[in-house]
Amino acid sequence: MPAISQRAQSLGTENAFVVLAEVTALARQGKDIISFCIGQPDFPAPLHVQEAGIRAIREGKHGYTPSAGIDALREAAAKYMAGMRGGLPIRPEDVVIGAGAKPFIAYAILSTTDHGAGDEVIYPNPGFPIYESQIIACGAKPVPVQLRENRDFAFDPAELEKLITPQTKLLILNYPHNPTGGLLSKKELQTIGEILQKHPQVWIYADEIYSRLCYSGEFFSIAQVPGMYERTIISDGASKTWAMTGWRIGFTSNPVLAPTLTRWITNTDSCASQISQWAALEAINGPQDAAEMMKKSFLDRGKLIVRLLNETPGVTCRTPGGAFYAWPNVTEACRMIGAADSEEFRKRLLHEAGVAVLADIHFGARVPGEGQHVRFSYAASNEMIEKGVARMADFIRKNIRKVA
Repeated sequence: MPAISQRAQSLGTENAFVVLAEVTALARQGKDIISFCIGQPDFPAPLHVQEAGIRAIREGKHGYTPSAGIDALREAAAKYMAGMRGGLPIRPEDVVIGAGAKPFIAYAILSTTDHGAGDEVIYPNPGFPIYESQIIACGAKPVPVQLRENRDFAFDPAELEKLITPQTKLLILNYPHNPTGGLLSKKELQTIGEILQKHPQVWIYADEIYSRLCYSGEFFSIAQVPGMYERTIISDGASKTWAMTGWRIGFTSNPVLAPTLTRWITNTDSCASQISQWAALEAINGPQDAAEMMKKSFLDRGKLIVRLLNETPGVTCRTPGGAFYAWPNVTEACRMIGAADSEEFRKRLLHEAGVAVLADIHFGARVPGEGQHVRFSYAASNEMIEKGVARMADFIRKNIRKVA
């Protein structure tokens, strides 16, 4: 048989989908599973957005569009992103529409590093697993910056400064953060900007897909820090804000790299779905009631799940600053039930209690000295949250090891 390339063999995966397949298989066997695995809103896309998609189909808007997207959506996305970020001078020609925000991770790395040249990319750990996977596949060197629980899962800017070398070409930032729900504050981002002023060779990829799900005051972008705008690839999209994950619409902005990002789309997807683009236009320009309702619901659910987790034996949980993820520390719970680590805890919780979560190692190497964590996506009803955490608490109580 012909060989598979080393690049393909090096590709990682997104374990949320791996665990989801496991959950689905157990459900097919008749097992009662409460799942907190997948990071997507559990609401339908707003009705007026659905109608816009149907209207686009009926009006025959079925063909290719320019690779950068339809003009109306680029213009709307430019105004939307600028308005969310303190009036940045984002022009329609700076915006590129993609088939979701995820492809722009690879496009950004490919546009700022050269394969095998020793170029380095700094990324958050724990973090969205596709960051590390794509850095390696694109032939760059992954350099993790560690997120700390005592900083509410931000990193110390002083640690970042020590990691930057002449080979550093890209810094990936994500706030609000997946998987921890952590934030980088305005002050922290300003400090990071001051550090980067000393390193003009470094681009920034700002993964801001959860920008509308920020619970700690007004959202602030690294691109708003003086000197950072032209160096920042701002990535946002329709998936999380308007519950449009399957519609696959992302929008990314940079005044220098927009033509390069467009060429990557021409070479890969050709363009995003025209139907989805018209629906996304309606999402941005239409009523925002549904988006605000979802944000309030996630805020309330976050308060509920954090309270319940902190009442669970052996578990402590910080309050997330955004998104819809809780990242409880289960170090003591693992000790109490004799689980070697969070992955064993996760597996036992799934098979013995019917509760599906993800382990910290699904999001990168475990941070030294930070203990064991699991991720809950609380994009689930209050009833499911209450029932699922109660099962977890019962599971721990029933399996507490007796000390001789």
